[in-house]
Amino acid sequence: MTLMLLDSASLWYRAYYGMPDTLLSPSGMPVNAIRGYLDMTARLIGMYSPNRIVACIEGDWRPSWRVDLFPAYKANRLEDDSEVEEEPETLTPQIPILLDLLDAFGIPMVGVDDYEADDVMATFAVREKGPIRIVTGDRDLFQLVDDKRDVKVVYLAKGISQHDLVDISWVANKYGIPGDRYALFAMFRGDPSDGLPGVKGIGEKGAALIANNFASVEDALAGAKAGHEVLSASLAKKIIEGADYLKIAPTLVNCARDVAIPSMKIDTPAKPDDLSAIYAIKEEYGLGASVDRLISALRW
Repeated sequence: MTLMLLDSASLWYRAYYGMPDTLLSPSGMPVNAIRGYLDMTARLIGMYSPNRIVACIEGDWRPSWRVDLFPAYKANRLEDDSEVEEEPETLTPQIPILLDLLDAFGIPMVGVDDYEADDVMATFAVREKGPIRIVTGDRDLFQLVDDKRDVKVVYLAKGISQHDLVDISWVANKYGIPGDRYALFAMFRGDPSDGLPGVKGIGEKGAALIANNFASVEDALAGAKAGHEVLSASLAKKIIEGADYLKIAPTLVNCARDVAIPSMKIDTPAKPDDLSAIYAIKEEYGLGASVDRLISALRW
């Protein structure tokens, strides 16, 4: 009864950079991201045999409510101060084709205006029954792991073949913190990939010490002000000086878990009576064995 949540942008970026750009359609258009995404999805379905699946996409990769709180949120990904995320020009035209193909396969897809795919996945993760496997190359989703409900992250940083299945103990072993406090740890450490500075002067070691001894931002601030014995004077001062950032950090770092996702079926698609739409896209764009692998993985 596994639900597989695909962090689609993470997957197609990994596919784009991981597959050769010599993979072309008959018209000469690069299709490496499409083929890589299909290949990864087929392999993941084969590994985890989900009976529910959702391809989660960005409604907005810089939600206005996060940018209003912190204008620098993901600003490092902007190009020339425009409001367009820098994206390789040969990737951009592949995405609509990939989405059309996923639609032809009947794979449920959802993005919600003014929310990131992370927020959509987090909402599914708290409202649906486990087991749940969240497929991503981004570590910010480690905050969602939950052993009691069997929510784990299929972490693709080392590729499909050597991916990590992240649970509470994995997080604890990796970062030396309680496994359910990754978000708190990230608030203090920061995350350069999202343009989040964390608390000035506090790195991974200091953030781990805080996460090991305090359950929340409020607890850590109170401890710093009270001169808690585990905090050096220097670390306590940094926490206090970071109070303004720490007021907004939970909203920035924590995934929203109450996104208004439209009512939809999320069952892994059954074989349709007619595969002609899939085969037409396959032929037009020269997707060959990648489409066949997904058909086979779905046991059609």
